[in-house]
Amino acid sequence: MTKHKKTSKSSRKPMEQPEKTNKNEEQIKKLEDQLTAEQQKAKEYLTKLTYLQADFENYRKRVEKEVQEAVHRSNEKLVACLIDILDDFECAIAAGETTENKDALLEGVIMVHKKLDTLLVKEGLQRLECVGQPFDPNMHEILAQVPTNEHQSGTVLEEARKGFIFRGKVLRPSVVTIACEDSKGDTTNE
Repeated sequence: MTKHKKTSKSSRKPMEQPEKTNKNEEQIKKLEDQLTAEQQKAKEYLTKLTYLQADFENYRKRVEKEVQEAVHRSNEKLVACLIDILDDFECAIAAGETTENKDALLEGVIMVHKKLDTLLVKEGLQRLECVGQPFDPNMHEILAQVPTNEHQSGTVLEEARKGFIFRGKVLRPSVVTIACEDSKGDTTNE
C-alpha cells in the first residue's frame, strides 16, 4: 500500500481585481452622495415644517383675537341699544314720581317694554309658546301636575314663567303646570 500525500489547499486568497475595487468605491461614493442629499432634504423639510407650524400658530391666535373682537363689537351694539331703553325707563320713573296720571305712566312703561321686546326679537330671541302643547323636557320645567280628565296627560296647562329660545337654542326653559291622569277616575263633587 502506498501512502498518498494529502495535498493541502492553499490559504492564499486570490487577489481582488482592481476593477471590482474601483466599482465598489464608486458605488459607495454614489450611495454616500445620495445619503447626504436625502439628509439635506430632510433638514429642509424639517425647517419648512417648523415655519409652517409657527405660521399656523400665528393664524390660530389671529383668528381667536378676531372672533373675540367680533363678539365684543356685537355686545357693544346690543348694549348701545339697551342704553336707549334704560333712558326710556329712567324717564318713565321720573314721570311716575311727578305725575298723578297712572294711565299715562302705564302707557309709557308699555311702550318701553314693547321697544325692549322688539330689540330682543331682532337679535334672535323668541318666546316659547307652550300652553296646550305636549310637555317637552328640553323646553319645559314642571312646577306642578294637575289631575284632570279634560286634557290629555302631559299637556301644558299653564305657564308660570316664560321660556325663551335664542337662535335655535333654549336659553331659558318655561316653568309649567301640566295635566296628569285623575287617579280618582270620577270628577264629581261630593
